[in-house]
Amino acid sequence: MTTQYFRPVPDISGGRWRLAGGWTGFSSFELLTRGAPPRIVTDVPSEVIAALTAPRPPVLGLSMDAPRIMGIVNVTPDSFSDGGHWNADGGIAHGRELIAEGAHILDIGGESTRPGAAAVPVPEEIARTRPAIAALSAEAAVSVDTRKAQVARAAVTAGAGMVNDVSGFDFDPGMAAAVAESGAEVCLMHAQGLPENMQDDPCYGDVLLDVYDALALRIARAEAAGIPRDRIVIDPGIGFGKTLEHNLAILRRISLYHALGVPVLLGASRKRFIGTIGGAGEAVRRDPGTLAVTLAAVQQGIQIHRVHDVAGTRQGLALWQAIRGAEA
Repeated sequence: MTTQYFRPVPDISGGRWRLAGGWTGFSSFELLTRGAPPRIVTDVPSEVIAALTAPRPPVLGLSMDAPRIMGIVNVTPDSFSDGGHWNADGGIAHGRELIAEGAHILDIGGESTRPGAAAVPVPEEIARTRPAIAALSAEAAVSVDTRKAQVARAAVTAGAGMVNDVSGFDFDPGMAAAVAESGAEVCLMHAQGLPENMQDDPCYGDVLLDVYDALALRIARAEAAGIPRDRIVIDPGIGFGKTLEHNLAILRRISLYHALGVPVLLGASRKRFIGTIGGAGEAVRRDPGTLAVTLAAVQQGIQIHRVHDVAGTRQGLALWQAIRGAEA
C-alpha cells in the first residue's frame, strides 16, 4: 500500500486552522506520495488534522507559539564558520554576547561536524564544553551539541537542558538511554553518513519523504527508550549528507515535518548551499542568505532556528512580525 503524506500549505490570508498551535494558518494540504506529482486536497483524515494543529509543548521552558532563536557557541578549533574564534575563554563571552543580542537558547558544541571533520575524543570534548555550559546555563537555556553519551551526561550534569544529537541516536548506541536517564530534552537530527564521508555521494529515492520516514523512526526509537514525546524536537539536517538540490527540496516543503507532531528545528546557518546560490564563498558572508532561508521557514511554521548571527536574525524576525501585524 502506498504511503500518503499530507503537507499543510501555509495560507498568508489566515487559514482555517493554526499550524502546530502557532502563527501560521492553513486551509489545504498537499498530498505527497512516492512516484507521483503533488496535488492539493482539502479532505484528509481527522487524525492528520489533529497532529498538525495540536499546540506543541514548550522546549526548554520556551513556548512554541513564536519563532525561537538558538545561538551557536562553537568551542572548537575547526568549525567551518568560526572555528577557533571563541576559544580564549571557552566561548563564555561569546555566549553572553548572543544572549544580549536576543538568543533564546544557546547550543554549545565541542566537536565540529562539518564535512570531512574527524571525531574528537570524549575527554577532550567534555573539557571543551563543560565550562561554558556551567557558566552560561545560569543565564540562558542551554543545549549541548554532541553525538556521545558520556559527553551528554557530563553536559546535563553541568546544566544543559537539551541534547542536540546530529546523528539522531545513530552514532552512539548508549545515547538514547543516557538522555532518558538524564531527563533532558533531545533534538534528533537526520544525517546520512558520518561527517568524514557524508558529502561523498548522498543519494535518496525521495529526499523529503525519506527524511520524514527516518525522523519518524528516530522518534519511535526515543520513545521506546523511555523519552516522552513532549521532550523531543526534530531537525531534518540541512547539509548533512545532502546536496544543494536535496536541501532545497526539503526547504520548499518543510512544513511536512509538522505532521510528526513535535517541534521542528532548522539548522541552515551559513551552510555551503547558501554560499553557492548567493555567491558567498566565505561562510561569514552568508548571513543575509541565512536570514532569507530562516524567514521562508518561519512562514512554514518552523519553531526553532539555529543561527550564528543572532542579532541579524532577531532584527529580521522583528520586521517580519511587524509587517504581518503580529505582536513582536
